[in-house]
Amino acid sequence: MPELPEVETIARGLSRQVTGDVIESVWVGSKPEPLKSPAREIARTLEGARIADVRRAGKHIVFDLERRGGKARDQWIVHLGMTGRMFVCGAEAEIPKHTHAIATLRSARELRFVDPRRFGRLQVVRDQRFETSGREPLDVGFEIFAKLFRGRKTPIKSALLNQKLLAGIGNIYADESLFRAGVRPRRRAASLTRNDVRRLYDSVQQVLNEAIAAGGSSVSDYVNADGEAGFFQFAHRVYGREGDLCVSCGAPIKRIVIAGRSSHYCPKCQK
Repeated sequence: MPELPEVETIARGLSRQVTGDVIESVWVGSKPEPLKSPAREIARTLEGARIADVRRAGKHIVFDLERRGGKARDQWIVHLGMTGRMFVCGAEAEIPKHTHAIATLRSARELRFVDPRRFGRLQVVRDQRFETSGREPLDVGFEIFAKLFRGRKTPIKSALLNQKLLAGIGNIYADESLFRAGVRPRRRAASLTRNDVRRLYDSVQQVLNEAIAAGGSSVSDYVNADGEAGFFQFAHRVYGREGDLCVSCGAPIKRIVIAGRSSHYCPKCQK
């Protein structure tokens, strides 16, 4: 599933391509799974709207929309799920299988949503601003970050993945952040000292920013809005490296399962 750096990369790419363009018509497929809002409501909200901006909120891509002479009030919200893609192409391009929505733009291009596994979601929000329930990891200050984990008995890895606490962090970047902070994924969140939390906070910031700069991690079928793969997978220090030697101490990387999710860590570097 695309995580914060991948979604940020896609949103930035789409913003460069379609900001200022106008959606003239919308086609929505017949599969019900991707539709969090009714197809008619999606079409009614999008058609005739100008794309004022494209941004990320958690793991969601948000298209801010405006009508002629009005301010941006409506949003088109896209969650990519496991295998979703959002890209711009010419209207003459072949329509891939598993295409669930096509927005035809005034520029004679099309904005397409393709999702083979149909875990992605499309919705519209009218007359309000879409917000995630969790804090944005790149915007939250240290004191608020520390408060999120205070008194929590769940493993710190589970807490990092809790989208109601922090919006956008997934398996890859939780593992990588915990490694850099020297914290084992099974440790109870409440057991972390203030110094532990400070290292984790700094590591989250570093890992996410480095991953965004590298265009995200292409460990499955992720590509950006231009169809290009990311490069941060080559910088992974623990994620997906079970049995490989730790880049810091040479110990074999271990893999465990926490709440049904794989977690990778170094048994010597992380305490």
